[in-house]
Amino acid sequence: MQTEAFRLASRDWVPNHPRLPVLLYHQAFDDPGDDAAAAFEERFDRNGWPPQWRAGIYDFHHYHSTAHEVLGVAKGSVRLVLGGPGGREVEVGAGDVVLLPAGTGHRSVDSSDDLLVVGAYPRGQKWDICREAPTQEMLQRIERLPFPACDPVGGEQGPMLACWSTP
Repeated sequence: MQTEAFRLASRDWVPNHPRLPVLLYHQAFDDPGDDAAAAFEERFDRNGWPPQWRAGIYDFHHYHSTAHEVLGVAKGSVRLVLGGPGGREVEVGAGDVVLLPAGTGHRSVDSSDDLLVVGAYPRGQKWDICREAPTQEMLQRIERLPFPACDPVGGEQGPMLACWSTP
């Protein structure tokens, strides 16, 4: 598995996270088997990120102010814009994982017809959908959101723990 980490500055009305980077895990599974969605769900849940849904990714810019989010691409491929309007474009496909700290803008720009994504959030965090500039209270919540105990893919040894640090 190869990982890539990058920070996103606030852009337009999207706050992004003030200190935590986005992580891309390329080919997070060597062989997820016949049911990649179930493999992602099992791994995420075992590492304290209970899966919440199976679907595609919204085609409008949005972010979450109440939860960090992990997206596991079980089937197909998707081109995303991360960071808000005019943000960074990335392409991910089956077997890849995208870890988004709270506040990170994201949207699907294009996807294959067979796209299937598993979405999960750290235990105890409930997601919201934000489509406008955050209030001061939301910015404080994003910055103070509890630090997850485990990497959603690698558990206690995962790259998130090295890339995300508590203040």
